[in-house]
Amino acid sequence: MNHDMPRFEDRMSDAEALMWRAEKDPFLSSTFANITILDCPPNFDAFVARMDRASRVIKRLRQRVQPAPASLGPPRWVIDTEFNIANHVRRMALPAPGTMRQLLDLATLLVADAFDRSRPLWQFIVIDGLEGGKSALIQKLHHTITDGQGGVALSMQFLDLARDASPPPPLDPSLFAEPEEISSNTADLLTSSFQDVMRAPLGALRQVRELLQDPTQLPSLGTQATATVRGLLNELSSVDPARSPLWKERSLQRQTETLRAPYREMIDASRALGGKLNTAFLTAAADAAGSYHRKLGAPVESLRTSMAISTRNEDSGANAFTLVRLLVPTGDMPITERFAAISEMVESAREASKNAQLDTLATASSLLPTSVLTRIARVQSQTVDFATSNVRGAGIPLFISGAKVLENYPLGPLGGVAFNLTMLSYNGSLDMGLNVDSEAVAYPVLLKQCIEQSLQQIASYAPQTTSTAKSSSRNSSADEGDATKRRRFRLAWWKKR
Repeated sequence: MNHDMPRFEDRMSDAEALMWRAEKDPFLSSTFANITILDCPPNFDAFVARMDRASRVIKRLRQRVQPAPASLGPPRWVIDTEFNIANHVRRMALPAPGTMRQLLDLATLLVADAFDRSRPLWQFIVIDGLEGGKSALIQKLHHTITDGQGGVALSMQFLDLARDASPPPPLDPSLFAEPEEISSNTADLLTSSFQDVMRAPLGALRQVRELLQDPTQLPSLGTQATATVRGLLNELSSVDPARSPLWKERSLQRQTETLRAPYREMIDASRALGGKLNTAFLTAAADAAGSYHRKLGAPVESLRTSMAISTRNEDSGANAFTLVRLLVPTGDMPITERFAAISEMVESAREASKNAQLDTLATASSLLPTSVLTRIARVQSQTVDFATSNVRGAGIPLFISGAKVLENYPLGPLGGVAFNLTMLSYNGSLDMGLNVDSEAVAYPVLLKQCIEQSLQQIASYAPQTTSTAKSSSRNSSADEGDATKRRRFRLAWWKKR
């Protein structure tokens, strides 16, 4: 697992600016969240202190968005001189009996609330009163701060490896210096914005604009330019509507469900089927979507999904991913055939995504007025039935201010699709958050049950051993593997403190 902290720039990337502008349409909100179940209430004062410390280590947590004058260039990140940790770390309690359903309904409302754009775009809420003496932590972030994998790296600032862990070392006193006032000189801001505009590849933008007007020029381009522009044209010209005969409507109504699957069995099953965990995950989602339609008497042969693919490396910024669209088979067929077909599709999509990077599309979209951009983005979202994302987490138990993390459910943004299924690995489990547009998907619990059945069907392909010796050997190897994971995690963790 890569826990390297993202590189936070002072200006939004084109992709981040795209997400920021598109959110003028509330259907295209890019807020994502995580629902963490804790075995007991955390020490709230200690947690607030840890998050205050984190906000000094990671300056993005104390920065707000400064729009560019007249929308010349992307927005900038500037220090919020009015920052107050109490606005970002809060506490509340569920009424009795404190069921999981109550927690999920509350989390749905909290995540749906738009951020105050005059403040840093994150909020953590501790929820007490969960049945069994448990608590929860809802971590809510705007996608312009970072992506899911970056969020995992950010969490290293407040996670511990033991319940009674020692406090982190003191910070450099320079991190407590008063922030500088942001220049309000219009001329300075305009100059800075013009400089941002001039950094853009104007020749490439002009070429893209001309090609959109006259695609016959395409053969005259070089090989790499041709591939890039073809990817861009394919993205912008795809207006084939979503395939579901049931998921026609789109709304701002939400329902959250959660699921779990055993990590080891799913990994072993994926290998036995000749693929990877992400293929098994997408296969389960496609299989379940097809089953849902058949149960309601509306079978469908294929549905279109969007899948997030990480492009993160050691030089990546806050967001490092691209989106690809796949037409996955959802008709009635053996799950082994579905797995094989989707495995081939995923490999092809990964290769194709190199020529259709989100940054390339975002750079081209910077030419468009926001009103036009949101209309195009809404049309594009309506070509997709559902979305998936897979985030790698920790393989060992973790703690937050004295409370043990039991479960960790990620919630990805809908962005105009019927549902988003996001998976996060944690301590021998695959924890999944199902974010549903309940106007589109009339029966969210049925969809959840279909996904659970599909996951169980895939897990059944994990090799089974009957020999006690083999079982003992496997357990021993697993223990050694867990020990290695713990050592690696501790090393990464200490580097971030």
